[in-house]
Amino acid sequence: MSTKFTSRTSGLLIADIVIIYGGLLVALYLRLGLVGMTQQLYGNNGWLKITLVTIVCLTALYFYDLYDFTEINNRHTLLRLLIQALGSAWMSLALIFYFVPLLEIGRGVSIYSIIITIISLMALRSWIHYLLGHPKIGEKILILGEGNLAIDTVKAVLERRDAGYRIAGFITDEFETIKNRIPTARNLGTIDDLETIIQKEKIDRIIVALRERRRVFPAEALLRIRLTGKVSIEECKSFFERVTGQIHTDLQRPSWLIFSTRSRETQLKTLLREAGNRFLGLIGLIITSPVALITAILIKLDSRGAIFYKQERAGKNGRNFNVIKFRSMKTDAEVDGKPIWATTDDERTTRVGRVIRKIRVDEIPQFWNIIKGEMSFVGPRPERPHFVRQLAEEIQYYELRHLVTPGLTGWAQIKYPYGASVEDARKKLQYDLYYIKNQCLLLDIIIVLSTIKTVLFSKGAR
Repeated sequence: MSTKFTSRTSGLLIADIVIIYGGLLVALYLRLGLVGMTQQLYGNNGWLKITLVTIVCLTALYFYDLYDFTEINNRHTLLRLLIQALGSAWMSLALIFYFVPLLEIGRGVSIYSIIITIISLMALRSWIHYLLGHPKIGEKILILGEGNLAIDTVKAVLERRDAGYRIAGFITDEFETIKNRIPTARNLGTIDDLETIIQKEKIDRIIVALRERRRVFPAEALLRIRLTGKVSIEECKSFFERVTGQIHTDLQRPSWLIFSTRSRETQLKTLLREAGNRFLGLIGLIITSPVALITAILIKLDSRGAIFYKQERAGKNGRNFNVIKFRSMKTDAEVDGKPIWATTDDERTTRVGRVIRKIRVDEIPQFWNIIKGEMSFVGPRPERPHFVRQLAEEIQYYELRHLVTPGLTGWAQIKYPYGASVEDARKKLQYDLYYIKNQCLLLDIIIVLSTIKTVLFSKGAR
């Protein structure tokens, strides 16, 4: 998924604002009439109340994945998530109204607005689902070539209904191999018929995935097509990166990062980033101190051993440091000192450890690592040196993830489940390299917001 808010997401956000605002205005009118509505809006903090309700509802819709259509499979799921999101929003609002009575909205207006909002949001998203699922709506794509990258790209598009793309078919000499892995794939013809196929199939975009360009690359035909201005042409690796938020390991080249559009790192930017991280680390340590105190007491009561656990990790430019965590495992978890991958339902965890790992409370002490400058809020998660050496031997360019400061959370953490194997590390590297290539403030904000959502719903923890 692209790191930027797409036009579809922006449009949906604006539509939701209109629906929630409009629902509250209609509810005021139905409950109080025109005169009463005007009095409430201009004489009783009405516009402020409506703005507050809208912000809380939009936040709830975001945390319940109602801006990500890949999470919604059918209307029943959509209705369930809408009810849960708006229910959570109004419970939060009830708490706000209790402490700040001046912002309270009457029960009658609340009931009317909830009914209107649910029906309107349901209708809007059902209509969008229809459009996204319609085979004739969306940008038609032709895949020119073959290989793992091409196949993975097609699978990514098929999984992303909200991307707005439709795969028309392939032009390749190795179609049988593709057909075995993608049964629904179509063979559209040969490279010699490229221009005819584009007109016949009404292709909007060509994705070039040819592995040996000097032998079969149709440069003249693609140049003529491109100059017509009617069809977009894009390299498969660029398209895959934009759709998935990864850099595919099969086609990683040093030039892919050398010629990236990432802005130049200056001393001022580095200084501001480090100062901001340390300040936020201090704030985080203060805010979470009550939870940390309770956690420390529970760890001490639950099992023998230290409250904190230090473990060596590889930092920026390969400099090792000790990451600090609340102890979640038994003291003899690694008796012989040999590092072991963590697994799902790891038997080495204590009773309290299972809980704090699930809700990520064991990570709270890492705010101290951030204050010391060893970590930042966002970046590739630091790995143990033993595993780094192993993975660097088996995965090309693995060491590149140490070009930036490791983070408390990262792009790979929100996009991929907890990794416990070499293959998992390979997949996560694709996300880490994407982050390194596209690192910016907006991406960091998206990662932090997604992390909050992940923690609240306990996704991906081990």
